[in-house]
Amino acid sequence: MNDRKRAVQAHIYGTVQGVGYRAWMRDEATRLGLLGWVRNERDRSVTAWLTGADAAIAAMIERLRQGPPGAAVSRIDVEELETWATPGDFRIIG
Repeated sequence: MNDRKRAVQAHIYGTVQGVGYRAWMRDEATRLGLLGWVRNERDRSVTAWLTGADAAIAAMIERLRQGPPGAAVSRIDVEELETWATPGDFRIIG
């Protein structure tokens, strides 16, 4: 298993607000051992900052494409980050 750590910011578009996406994402990230945060944006998208093992990040990105029941993800933009400043857990902000 790949132990390399990485940090990404993901922007998720589609029907991702009003369907429990942030709470679902917090639960999935916690299961995978990821740290970071998720928030709603004014344009009805969701932004997340994820840090953790490379394999866990890859798994989470795949899960983001599906989302919880009621979500309809149309696009995900993922940006690799150099900065690793994250909370000591995974939380919903804003």
